[in-house]
Amino acid sequence: MRYVEEFRDPKAAKGLLAAIDRVVDEIGATAENPVYIMEICGGHTHAIFRYGLDKLTPAGVEFIHGPGCPVCVLPMARVDECVELAEQEDVIFTTFGDAMRVPGTKKSLLQAKADGADIRMVYSPLDALELARRNPEREVIFFGLGFETTTPSTALSIQQAAREGLTNFTVFCNHITVPPPIKALLDDPHMVLDGFVGPGHVSMVIGTHPYDFIADDYGKPIVVAGFEPLDLLQSVLMVLEQIRDGRAVVENQYARVVPEHGNPVSLAAIEDVYEKRPSFAWRGLGEIDESGLRIREKYAAFDAEAKFGIGYGAEVERSVEEPEGCACSQVMTGRIKPTGCPQFGLGCTPEMPLGALMVSSEGACAAYYQYGGGRAAVEAAE
Repeated sequence: MRYVEEFRDPKAAKGLLAAIDRVVDEIGATAENPVYIMEICGGHTHAIFRYGLDKLTPAGVEFIHGPGCPVCVLPMARVDECVELAEQEDVIFTTFGDAMRVPGTKKSLLQAKADGADIRMVYSPLDALELARRNPEREVIFFGLGFETTTPSTALSIQQAAREGLTNFTVFCNHITVPPPIKALLDDPHMVLDGFVGPGHVSMVIGTHPYDFIADDYGKPIVVAGFEPLDLLQSVLMVLEQIRDGRAVVENQYARVVPEHGNPVSLAAIEDVYEKRPSFAWRGLGEIDESGLRIREKYAAFDAEAKFGIGYGAEVERSVEEPEGCACSQVMTGRIKPTGCPQFGLGCTPEMPLGALMVSSEGACAAYYQYGGGRAAVEAAE
């Protein structure tokens, strides 16, 4: 695979691992007193386990899996609202595939589809726009979900719908931003974090400066990383070198993709279409100020919350409790590993997920199950 093999070279990986070993020894980190590095992005979590980086790196490095999976951090109340929208008459509800099986308090979107709701999986909000064009008598709702990576495509689709004058296309906006939950984790007195591996795809849109507060205000190093094994190993080494040298800055390992100041076209679309919500609920983290986006008043005709009187605009009390025995919130905040959840591999599997972390392709529990041997590995360790 051209342009990929060079980032998976075993010889180069051995060199990076040897360098990591040396720096860990210089820091004095051990299995009993490790350096805690959080990889923010769920894509990084899967890469770490897919390539066995957690086993190749020394015992003095402990990976903490962050809240970087937008499907996983969505509270059950928002899934319930998706189902409520999808089950309305003359609605075509469109969503990315990862969100189909996330459980709500009563059912998932997949179960609602089985019950007769017209729910369709799409690969882009542009697919939803096309459905709206072809079905002018139906209301087409797109489930806008994701971090800054997917936010621009939804914004551009809303702008296009406005230009065309479509009256049957709306977005149920659940777009969220990365920096606020990192701040919430750093403010948590129970969290022990020494450094961060920053998300590559998000940073491709927003650049590196939104993370300055991590270094400036909290004195923690962060390195924006790519997704290949050598990217991650080099990023871990860069974090460790900062810790050894007593530095805390934002570094960009993924400079071949991530510009310092982000993508100006994407940022302009985001600024035009969205504004920050006063607060937004995150699974495992609770309400976080200005962490979610909502559609501006100028585009209110394309806002499903405004059009259908649902969500944060509706004065309705909705349950946000986790399923009994589910430890998603503890895994999400790095307090326990997925294998520490009593439901892991028993009541919660990829085929029959209890929590969102097992549903999503970027969920930490799904990564552990897929690459760690599932429940059998837990029982063998016990």
